[in-house]
Amino acid sequence: MITYMQDNSMFLLSVLILIQLLSTHLLAQRSKSPWQTLTGEAPLVIARGGFSGLFPDSSVTAYSFVSATSVPDAVLWCDVQLTKDGVGICFPNVTMSKYSDIEFTYPERKNSYLLNGVPTQNWFTIDFTSKDLNSVFCKFGLSLLADILFSGHFILINLFFYSNCAVIQGIFSRSPAFDNTQNVISTVQNIATEFKPAGFWLNVQHDAFYAQHNLSMSRFLLSVSKTVIIDYLSSPELNFFRNIGSRFGKTGPKFVFRFLEKDDVEVSTNQTYGSLMTNLTFIKAFVSGVLVPKSYIWPVDEHYLLPHTTFVQDAHKAGLQVYASGFANDIDLAYNYSYDPLAECLYFMDNGNFSVDGVVSDFPLTASLAVDCFSHLGSNASTQVDFLVISKNGASGDYPGCSDLAYSKAIEDGADIIDCAVQMSSDGIPFCLNSSNLLEGTNILQTPLINRSETVPEIAPHAGLYSFTLTWSEIKTLRPAITHPYSRGYNLFRNPRQRSAGKLLALYDFLILANSSSSLVGVLISVERVAYLREKRGIDVVKEVLYAFKEAGYIKEAGYINATKRVMIQSTNSLVLVDFKKQTPYETVYQVEETISYIVDSAIIDIKTFADAVVISKQSVYSVSDSLFLTGQTHLVEKLQKFKLPVYIETFQNEFVSQAWDFFSDATVEINTHVAGAGASGIITEFPLTAARYKRNRCLTRKDLPPYMALVKPAGLLGFMSPLSPHPDFTHDNVTEPPLPPVIFRAPPTTIPGPLSTGNRQTVVTPSLLLSAVTMALASLLLI
Repeated sequence: MITYMQDNSMFLLSVLILIQLLSTHLLAQRSKSPWQTLTGEAPLVIARGGFSGLFPDSSVTAYSFVSATSVPDAVLWCDVQLTKDGVGICFPNVTMSKYSDIEFTYPERKNSYLLNGVPTQNWFTIDFTSKDLNSVFCKFGLSLLADILFSGHFILINLFFYSNCAVIQGIFSRSPAFDNTQNVISTVQNIATEFKPAGFWLNVQHDAFYAQHNLSMSRFLLSVSKTVIIDYLSSPELNFFRNIGSRFGKTGPKFVFRFLEKDDVEVSTNQTYGSLMTNLTFIKAFVSGVLVPKSYIWPVDEHYLLPHTTFVQDAHKAGLQVYASGFANDIDLAYNYSYDPLAECLYFMDNGNFSVDGVVSDFPLTASLAVDCFSHLGSNASTQVDFLVISKNGASGDYPGCSDLAYSKAIEDGADIIDCAVQMSSDGIPFCLNSSNLLEGTNILQTPLINRSETVPEIAPHAGLYSFTLTWSEIKTLRPAITHPYSRGYNLFRNPRQRSAGKLLALYDFLILANSSSSLVGVLISVERVAYLREKRGIDVVKEVLYAFKEAGYIKEAGYINATKRVMIQSTNSLVLVDFKKQTPYETVYQVEETISYIVDSAIIDIKTFADAVVISKQSVYSVSDSLFLTGQTHLVEKLQKFKLPVYIETFQNEFVSQAWDFFSDATVEINTHVAGAGASGIITEFPLTAARYKRNRCLTRKDLPPYMALVKPAGLLGFMSPLSPHPDFTHDNVTEPPLPPVIFRAPPTTIPGPLSTGNRQTVVTPSLLLSAVTMALASLLLI
């Protein structure tokens, strides 16, 4: 007995020493690793239903696309459902109408069951045999989808498949272009055998429901595990792990308890998931990890992030790995992320306090970028690619455009060039605003100045409130207003808490701000409507802009100085640039207003006489179909650059609806394609942080780029679609402009509404007209 106790004590001591050594080893490993995961290893990229952000969830196409676009160890996620004959299929839900065309195939087989205690009418997997669903999976080359995307060759894969019932895209905001009979419903064994994933994750959502209908999920899993390697097994039901836990043995999968929303009730304990999250030690007795909605980690209030919780740290202390779910690029992200899904991933992986052990994403490419290319860069990471990041009205995606806050944010975010679209007040003061119509970009509708409208046929057919009808002292009383380009139809808003934050800047103040920044390369000044303002309003825009440069110290009496900043003057009018070129040594940039697909040599030669660079639209580089797929690429950038003309492309935005589907709803992918693919000399963006971050990504230094940095090939997804008609050519006639008129000074009217300004400039104010009720209503909608 004593010997036994001594032997037992020695054994326990050995175990304790081994545990201590193991803990020390893990701590040492974590201390050397930049990752703050439980093991110190990089977070897992878990592809929910494959690449379900583009293709139908759980379709063959979606699963095959993961290996072509993600990290090598990406995990394939399969939501396991059981058919009437006990076959396990990969399908998003036990109800089928949302994610398949079952209701057209079997319209009479709709049924009603209690699902989680709620009466539910739908088509259920348990009412169909595997033969009914025709779950046939035919072998094909795994490189097929990679060829489709990256080589631009489309291969018809419907020769390989036929299905009575096909999976379809169940999220209506996503393209239905890939809903077809190629997307068979596949068995768990089919997916595992044909794709041989680096990790295979089975999620069991309704074990209790299947048991109520005499189907055993446990029996199926134990059976399939004889031929299929299951790496992860998750469920929101603790009783499921109680029943199956010991039956897999030592070589079984990692068990992961899935937390649902905090107020939902876990069926086996009758406790809410919110209460269970406070007893992680209890959870640890059944599983090695937990899967939680993003809000458990970063709570959100009115679409703004609250301070992060300690959930990840608490779970790690309990020895549990933490996986976060709910990552998708095409949803209404928290405003803190500036509609950048890559930024959201980094908040969970690389925030300096913790890192989740994996993310479940519909867009595994974005999560792969976050893990491998953009994590742990640091603020001093070196630039890996040379192109200019030029702001569009400052960081106008985060703050009201052309406000002091938007410009300061653009500088902070790493913009190389900040821009000022020059507008003029009636007393000749140039200031920064995207439009001369103050209805766009200010709160003028909420001020007494609303009655100062005027119809200017040369600008627009309807009445507006124009800057050149108000003095600068009047304009200064206005507040800038943030624009929401995708509020209608998409309900996407920009930073509403700051919708009227900041103040408008005179060009002089803008130049002073730019010159005070040590990181900024220079400024871009956009000048338009010069002829109209000279002839109709008696304002010489060129003269007033040059005067502001002189006052701000950019020009000395003895000549011109650089003032340490690069200066670019942009216009759509060639004669305006000629005028500036005669009077300054600054760079001139010609903006091509039209969307074009070709430019003749003679037009380029003409441009070179007055411009040092060219701005063109994104649509002039990559043509896009009405269904928002890339259909082709022009050679404009290449041709202009052969003539030694740098090419800047505009306008880049982060909202997923601003991008073609080919860019996977990821602004970084779009930037990569235009810079590394088209060869842009610079991009003009409303979100400078996203572009500046791209310049530092470590993947650009590699000789062999990973698949998630591969260039998108136009028409790679749409070989079956007819391309759009080409845009018109750009010729010599497009460059030629009529001569600029002389300045015609006009005497002020006898009665001048509003306050007057005095000074050394001519004050010209015209009478205003009342806005019609219709126009006011329209303007109100523009500011929504």
